[in-house]
Amino acid sequence: MARQWQMLDRPAEFDAISRALTDPGSGGVVLVGPAGVGKTTLARSVVATLPSEVHWIACTESARSIPLGVFAHQVPPSGSRDPLALVASARESLLGQPNTTIGVDDAYLLDDLSATLVHQLAVEGAARFVATVRSGEPVPDAVTSLWKDGYLKRFELAPLSKQQSVALVETVLGGRLEGLSADVMWNSSGGNPLFLRHLVEGAVDAGTLTEVSGVWQLRGSTVISSGLASLLANRLDRATAEVMTTLKLLSLCEPCDIDTLCALAGEEAVDAAEEQGLIRVTRDGVQLNARFSHPLYGEVVRQRTGTASARRLRGTIVTALRDRPADTSAARIKLAQLFVGSDQVPDTNLLITAAKDAISLSNIPLGEQLARTALEHDGGLRAAEVLSRALMWQGRPAEADAILAGFDPAGLDELELVQWGIPRVSILFWSMGAVAEAHSVMRILADRVEHPALRLVVQATSAALAVHENRIDEGLAIAEAVLSDPDAPKQAFEFAAFSAGLAMPVAGRGDEFEPIAAKSRAQQKSTDGMIKVMVRYGDVLSLTTVGQLDLADERAADYATFSSSGQRLGWAIARITAGVVATYRGRFPDAISAIEQALAALAAEASLPWRLPARLLLVKSYSALGDVERAARVLAEAAEHGGPSVAIHEPQALIARSWLAAAEGSERSSLDLARAAAELAHRAGQYAVEGEALHHLARLGDRGVAGRLRSLQNRIAGPLADLYTRHAAAVATSDGAALDSVSEAFEDAGFLLSAADSAAQAAAVHHRTGDRRRNSESAARALRLAALCGGAVTPAVRAAAAPLPVTSREREIAAMVAAGLTNREIADRLVVSVRTVEGHIYRACIKLDVTDREELGRIVRPDG
Repeated sequence: MARQWQMLDRPAEFDAISRALTDPGSGGVVLVGPAGVGKTTLARSVVATLPSEVHWIACTESARSIPLGVFAHQVPPSGSRDPLALVASARESLLGQPNTTIGVDDAYLLDDLSATLVHQLAVEGAARFVATVRSGEPVPDAVTSLWKDGYLKRFELAPLSKQQSVALVETVLGGRLEGLSADVMWNSSGGNPLFLRHLVEGAVDAGTLTEVSGVWQLRGSTVISSGLASLLANRLDRATAEVMTTLKLLSLCEPCDIDTLCALAGEEAVDAAEEQGLIRVTRDGVQLNARFSHPLYGEVVRQRTGTASARRLRGTIVTALRDRPADTSAARIKLAQLFVGSDQVPDTNLLITAAKDAISLSNIPLGEQLARTALEHDGGLRAAEVLSRALMWQGRPAEADAILAGFDPAGLDELELVQWGIPRVSILFWSMGAVAEAHSVMRILADRVEHPALRLVVQATSAALAVHENRIDEGLAIAEAVLSDPDAPKQAFEFAAFSAGLAMPVAGRGDEFEPIAAKSRAQQKSTDGMIKVMVRYGDVLSLTTVGQLDLADERAADYATFSSSGQRLGWAIARITAGVVATYRGRFPDAISAIEQALAALAAEASLPWRLPARLLLVKSYSALGDVERAARVLAEAAEHGGPSVAIHEPQALIARSWLAAAEGSERSSLDLARAAAELAHRAGQYAVEGEALHHLARLGDRGVAGRLRSLQNRIAGPLADLYTRHAAAVATSDGAALDSVSEAFEDAGFLLSAADSAAQAAAVHHRTGDRRRNSESAARALRLAALCGGAVTPAVRAAAAPLPVTSREREIAAMVAAGLTNREIADRLVVSVRTVEGHIYRACIKLDVTDREELGRIVRPDG
C-alpha cells in the first residue's frame, strides 16, 4: 500500500473560498464541518495561493482559559494587565503588513478576548479571515455574529461523496477497491476523510483489508485504529455514566426503537445523548428509532464495553424484546444475534429461523454463525441442513458434506429426507463434482419421497441437475411442470426457476422467462437467498439474449442492492450479471472491471463453480481488446471446472476459445472452434448459443452460415436471429451496402462489437470494388464503434484499419509471425508442413513488397 494520504481535490469548494478571500467586498470565510472532514487542509491549501502575508492561529482547549491565549505569541512582553492594551498590542503586531490574512483553526475554541479581537478586525476590514469551526460545538457570540451579520461568508464543508471516497482510497492503495468493500467503507466513515484514513490503515494493519487478484477487499468487521478511537473518544469522555449506558445498549442493538431504549436506559439519559449529538432519532415508517450520529461511535463504544458487561447488557435487551412479535427477518436476526452473545439460554428455533433469514438475504457468514450455534445447542437436522448450505455457498464443501454425512437416511422420515438430501445433492454435484454420488442420493429421494409437495422439490432439483448436464430439453420439461403446479412449495419453485433461468435463454426461449422472474421478484422471502440471486442472473441473461439490453441493465442495477460484507457472494453474482450485459453490449472495459471484482470476491477454499461462466465472459472481453496474454491466463484458470456438472457451459467455452484464437491471429482455428461450438449447442438444444456461434463465424468471414441461421429464426426469440441472418447473408453475397445497413441495426440494438465488425466487413467490400468514399466511411464507422468497445481489435476491425492485399490464410500466418512464432510453431498450430508456411510467408512478402519475416510482422501487428 502506498500510504500516501493527500487531500482529495475539491475544485468547486477551492474556487468558491478563493473568490471569497480575494473579493474586495468580503472579509473572508468560515468553514464549518465535522471533525476530520478536511476543513483545515482545504483552508491552508487556498491560503497558500494568496500573495499576502498569512498569520495562522491554532486554537486549543488548554489556551481557551487564557485571555488572548491564542495570540500570546503576537503580544510583546509587557507588565500590563489592561485588556485594551493587550488587544491593541496584538492588533499592532498582526497588522504590521498590508493585506494581512489571518487563519484561525478551530475558532470555536477562542477565548472571549481573542474572539473580540477577531470580531473587531473583521468588522473594520483591517484583515481577511479564513476560520474553521467544528459543527455541533458551541461558538462564541463574537465569532457567530461574523457570518450572521455578513462580514464573513459561511461555507458548510460536506463529507466526501462515495465516488470521491473510492477515488481517495484507490489512490492510496494503488489498486482497484471492490465495490462492496467501498460501500462498507463509505457507510462506516460517513465520507469523512480522516475517519476513512484511519479505517483503511487500521484494516490493512489488522489484515482485514487485503489484495486478492488485483482487487482490494475488506473482510470482517470494521477496524478502529487507536488514533481514530482517541479522536472519537474526546466527545464520549464528556458523557455521564447514564449516557454511556445508553450508548452501550444502542451499540449492541442499533437501530433501537426509542420506547425500548428509554425503558432500558431512562428517558433523561436518552435525551441527554441526543442533545450532545451522540445519537439521532429517525422515523422509519411508523416507528421512531435511535441511531448513532456517526456510524463509528458504535464501534468505539463497543470497544469500551467489556465481555461480561456486553453479555449482561445483551441479556437485558433480550428480556425486553423476547416477548414482542418478531415478524420480520430483521427483527428475528437481531434477536438471534443478541441471544448468541448474551447470558440467556438461546432459543434454538429462533436461531434456525434467523439463520434461514440471513441466508435468504444472502448474508451467508451470518447464516453460518447462527446455524452453527443452533447445532451446538441440539438443533438437529434442521440446523445441520442450514449450516451445510451456508458452508457450501462459501466454498467449503468437504466440511458441509461431513455435517450431513453424520445422519443415516434410513432413520429419516420424508420431510427429514428432503432436508438432508437436497443440500447433500447440491454439495456433491456443484461443489465437489461428484456427479455419480449426487445421482445416487437423488435415487434415494425418488424412491422414498411420496408426499406430493416434497416430490415437487425433488423433481425441481432433478431439473437443475439435468440442465447443468446439458440435457436442456429434459431439464426444461421437468422445471416447467413444477412451475405450472399451483401447489408447488416455495423451494420447488425456486429450484425450478433456477433451472429455467439457465436453460430458457440458451434454448432461445428467453422471452418465456419473464413471468417466472416476475413471480420470483414478487416473493418477499426466499428459502435460499443465493438461489434467488441465481434466478435474477437468469432474468438478466434472458433479457440479454432477446435483445432487451436497456431493461437488462436496469434489472442488473436493481439486483445489485447489497450493503454488507457478509453479502459478498450475492454481490459477486450480481457483478457477473452486470458483466453479462456489458459483454454483449461490447462495453468490454466495464465487463472486465465487474467480472474481475466478482472473481476476486468468489475466492474460497474450494473454487466455486459459478466462477466458470464469469471466466468465459472475461476471456471474450480480453480477447476482443487484443489482450491475448490475460485471455489465455483466464482460459487456463477456467479449466479447473469441467465435467458433467458444468456441461451446460461447454458450447460457450468453445466460443470463448474461438475468440481467443481470433485475437491470436489464428483465424482458421477460430473458425474450427466456432463450428464445433455451433454443433455442440445444436445437439444440446442450445439454439441461442448456436446462433451466437454461427454469428461469430460470419464475423470471421464465413460465407456459408446464412441458411443455417435462417433456419434458427423461428427457434430464437427476439430480434437477434434476424440481425444475425441479415449479417450472414450480406457476408455471403459481399453486399457492402447491406453490411453497412446491418451495422446500423446492430448499433441501434446496442450490440456494438457486431456493429463494428459489420462496418469493417463493409469497408473491405467497398475497398475491393474500388468505392473509396464508402470504404473510408465504413472504415471510420468501424473504428469509431471499436473505440466505444474500449478499443476492440477483432480481425475485421484490424483489416479495416489497415487493408492488406493478402488472403485470409496469409494474414493469419503473418499475424502469427508478428506474435513471434517460428515457422515450425506456426506449422504445428495449423497442422500443415513448414514448407507450406514458408510459401505463404513468401507470397505475402511479395504482395506487400517487404524482404523478410520481421518486416511482415511489423506491417500486420495491430499496434503498427
